[in-house]
Amino acid sequence: MDFISIAKKRYSVRKYTEKKVEPEKLEKILEAAHVAPTAANRQPIHLIAVQSEEALAKIGKAADIYGAPLAIIICADHNKAWKRPYDKKQTCDIDASILTDHMMLQATDLGLGSVWICYFQPDVLKSEFDLPDNLEAVNILAIGYANEEPASPDRHAEMRIPVSQLVSYDTL
Repeated sequence: MDFISIAKKRYSVRKYTEKKVEPEKLEKILEAAHVAPTAANRQPIHLIAVQSEEALAKIGKAADIYGAPLAIIICADHNKAWKRPYDKKQTCDIDASILTDHMMLQATDLGLGSVWICYFQPDVLKSEFDLPDNLEAVNILAIGYANEEPASPDRHAEMRIPVSQLVSYDTL
């Protein structure tokens, strides 16, 4: 499948079957994160792959993962983050987002569904997973086999602003 087809096929899955994600598929998803670019190649991200019922229940105290059998907590490591020298902006959130996007698209290519979750209680995740102060949970990626009708790959023409509103060009 070509990239744009994968990107159009991906949608936010909010209902999953109980079927576990196979280890080889999880490894490919994690490999997609591993090859993702980060600012200055600092790689200031730590992933927590959660599959056991006990650990999924811990996440459930902080967020709704819609019954997914796999969740990956994407954490920013503030001790490793690159900072833009002009205003000291840390790029952790950007780096975490790039890794998350790579994993979502890889999951789609493997026939899995996913949803990017930012609506969660960070203090609960910090406590439940005993995260050190330098690690901040940025988002959660729920992954599994969808138990719902897939969204149409053609939906973007109606659900997105036109490209003409998205992009402006320089006028030389």
